[in-house]
Amino acid sequence: MSEQLLPGYYIRRGSTLERSLLVKFMQRTYQYLFPDQDFAHLARTVEQYLSNDTPLWWVDFEGAGEHKNPNFSSAPPPLCPSAPLPVACLWVGNAIDQVQGDRHAHIFLLFVEPEHRRRGIGTALLRYLENWATQRGDRQIGLQVFQSNQAALNLYNQLGYQTQSLWMVKSLHINKETGA
Repeated sequence: MSEQLLPGYYIRRGSTLERSLLVKFMQRTYQYLFPDQDFAHLARTVEQYLSNDTPLWWVDFEGAGEHKNPNFSSAPPPLCPSAPLPVACLWVGNAIDQVQGDRHAHIFLLFVEPEHRRRGIGTALLRYLENWATQRGDRQIGLQVFQSNQAALNLYNQLGYQTQSLWMVKSLHINKETGA
């Protein structure tokens, strides 16, 4: 069952059976930021975390019947054979606030196809999520965003998201001969 998100765009709840399509969306998301990387490993992330407790939403474009997306030519068809491929995706998990101890929604993935960006879809998806999270009793929504993803940072800042902590990493060099 879908409902109108914006004029011409409809949101519907995804299924755990749509793992391969979710993997494709995740790979495309990361390939925009890191074009030379191989993201085959993201299938393990989806396998490990996609469940009925981690909701997935797809956004379909009503004119998508004529709209063929060449980037998804190898993607499996949606659950309904007559349904078009989605143009946006939102996948949400659960996290625990380490200060307050409250469970809250955590955005695993928000992706909008480039040709559908700057139409308010990302904002509408985040507002949809805010309503969903509020209804289930969450008091906040968390996410991770790469510092280099300026468009996403701008969107989140416009909608009132604030930096709470910084995730830091240090690369370790492993000796390929010894594995240590």
